[in-house]
Amino acid sequence: MARIDFRSARTAKQDAEGAANDLVEQLGGVAPKLVTLFAARSYDHDALNKAVRARLPRGTRLIGASTGGEIDRKGRTDGQVVLGAFSGDFDVGIGIGHGLSKDAMSAGSNAMLQACEQLGTKAKDLSTDKHVGVVIDDGFRYKKEELLLGMLERNPDVLLVGGGATDASHDPSVTTALIHVDGEVSTDATLVAMFRTGAPFAALRAHWYEPTGDTLAITKIDESHQRALEIDGKPAAARYAELIGVPIDQLDFTQPTGFASRPTALKVGKEYFLRAPWKPLPDGSILFANMLEEGAELEVMKLGDIAGATRRFFTETMPSRVPNPTAALLFHCGARSWLARSMGKSEELDATFAAAPPCVGFDVHFEIYCGFHINTTLTSLVFGNTP
Repeated sequence: MARIDFRSARTAKQDAEGAANDLVEQLGGVAPKLVTLFAARSYDHDALNKAVRARLPRGTRLIGASTGGEIDRKGRTDGQVVLGAFSGDFDVGIGIGHGLSKDAMSAGSNAMLQACEQLGTKAKDLSTDKHVGVVIDDGFRYKKEELLLGMLERNPDVLLVGGGATDASHDPSVTTALIHVDGEVSTDATLVAMFRTGAPFAALRAHWYEPTGDTLAITKIDESHQRALEIDGKPAAARYAELIGVPIDQLDFTQPTGFASRPTALKVGKEYFLRAPWKPLPDGSILFANMLEEGAELEVMKLGDIAGATRRFFTETMPSRVPNPTAALLFHCGARSWLARSMGKSEELDATFAAAPPCVGFDVHFEIYCGFHINTTLTSLVFGNTP
């Protein structure tokens, strides 16, 4: 029987030594193979990393990130630390790639090579029934698609799930994002932790949008591949406003009546991957959160039941894919928390996490699911035990 066991801990203590003591004491003396450490950016991450590692067994691996909010089954909070401890029947290889802003593809490739080398395998030999990877990147570098090309260049079928390290503040003049790999705390980098296990697992995602049947075509883009200049052969912002029936000045994602409630999605088979517009620009174009292809057809979505959709994900989708789930890592889009707050739904959304399996997670800056950079989504890696 293959099994993965999990314990979590949370602390509001702000000094590194006090926080580390509190977190590790809550684990109750277990000797985990892997620890995840998700902490508000307000912490001294170098000191916190050092203090936590000093209290863990020598062979325990560690990955982590700065957050825009911390999550466990008690709900979501700001300004704290959550720790997850994994033990049981799995091996893990961890790689880090530096220099995202200069060469994200090489950073992703290097990280994957390191992780595979530690597992004693080659990327081309990774299988979807035994291997799954967690990816955490510096979300403020906006390089997810490029780093994924690097990670998947030798095997495009590898299962990957994760999200971007972030900060409670998104002011580009002051904000930074940090990732942890063992004793190293870095910015402008990405990590991948590749698991090999015989225990049940699944990479999953959930959002609270529903298809409308209405589609649009991206008919002209700029050289960055992130700005739509024309939609359906018309100026992009004007056409989108026409499609959803709001003025252009209400399209911005910070306006609940615009992109936040009526985003776009790429339909893949029967699935919808959120690839949403972000903001209208003064020249009449639209900046998207993801890279665009000229000629791409996207479906216009509509906002559904925020809390209900999330609860069903925990109570129906997860158990259907991983019976009796025992552990989950959650990568929760920060825009989901913002939208819930703006609509007075924060308490309802927070309450849904009590229905999740034992878990830790954080609010991320854009999400990763397999080879896709997506947004406004909750992505997750869920483990269970074989009977």
